[in-house]
Amino acid sequence: MLSTSTIRSMTTKASPLLPDTADSETDDSADASPACVLIFNASDPSGAGGLTADITTVASVGGHPIAVVCGAYARDTAQIFDHFPFDDEAVADQARAVLEDLPVQAIKIGFVGSPENISAIAEITADYDEIPVIAYMPNLSWWREELIDEYLDAFRELLLPQTSVLVGNHSTLWRWLLPDWTGSRNPTPRDIARAASEMGVPYTLVTGIPLPEQFVENVLASPQTVLGSGKFELFDATFSGAGDTLSAAVTALVGAGNDLGEATSEALSYLDRCLDAGFRPGMGHIVPDRMFWAQPDDDEDEDAGDDASPAAGAPLLDETQALEGFVMPPHDTKH
Repeated sequence: MLSTSTIRSMTTKASPLLPDTADSETDDSADASPACVLIFNASDPSGAGGLTADITTVASVGGHPIAVVCGAYARDTAQIFDHFPFDDEAVADQARAVLEDLPVQAIKIGFVGSPENISAIAEITADYDEIPVIAYMPNLSWWREELIDEYLDAFRELLLPQTSVLVGNHSTLWRWLLPDWTGSRNPTPRDIARAASEMGVPYTLVTGIPLPEQFVENVLASPQTVLGSGKFELFDATFSGAGDTLSAAVTALVGAGNDLGEATSEALSYLDRCLDAGFRPGMGHIVPDRMFWAQPDDDEDEDAGDDASPAAGAPLLDETQALEGFVMPPHDTKH
């Protein structure tokens, strides 16, 4: 479960996620087809996160979700009670069946439940090393400590070398990648990206970095530099599923052919709108509305024109920081 406070962009700017209709009519049928996005994650019966979040997000931003069930949570909108992992052969068989049939453009790896499943997925990503992999590490504090350690060790050894972009909350990545940090200051996004790069990860998207006066920052970084950042206002509300939503959006947008800088910007814009439209379906946390654009418009939205489109929002990257032609590299590290 990922729980995070509400973050809302300080500025707004139209930023389409999908091609303009007129432009799409001139595309070849193959180019107009939705990007196929392979997702490894757990089933979440509450609809807050997991595969439900991934499937809805990928479809919402125009992709075709290909969902591999790696296990199932027992949870509600407030907390996770347990998790039941699938057998690793069942996970591998699901993935290889669709990979042999469908043209997968990007892979997202969420919570897959066991070191055995991590190993099976790592073998698959090594076999398809031309496909970019976006890996999301959620907060695992609900789990038993010995299971957390085994899972993180396997992920670090087997999947990080296959990962193109690592996504995670600042505190989660800090505890995982820099457990012995003793500096007088908190680790910066570059510190975290540097630690991830030691395992072969070229880019890291660090979210929820605390700032003074009720703000947080999201930073896309490499070991060498900060590639882009965005400052967001912090509100007193708790969400479940924000991290799955963000990482799935980045994956779908990369799969659609956007460079990483643009994909990250658009994904943060999309997440901001999802959180702004969030709702509480039960007695627990608020859930992002990943289909906010399908809801009836309020009266004031009727005058918003094109800015009320599903893709409107504030980009993560400042215009002075965005990198043109910032191309997502395939992962090419084999076991």
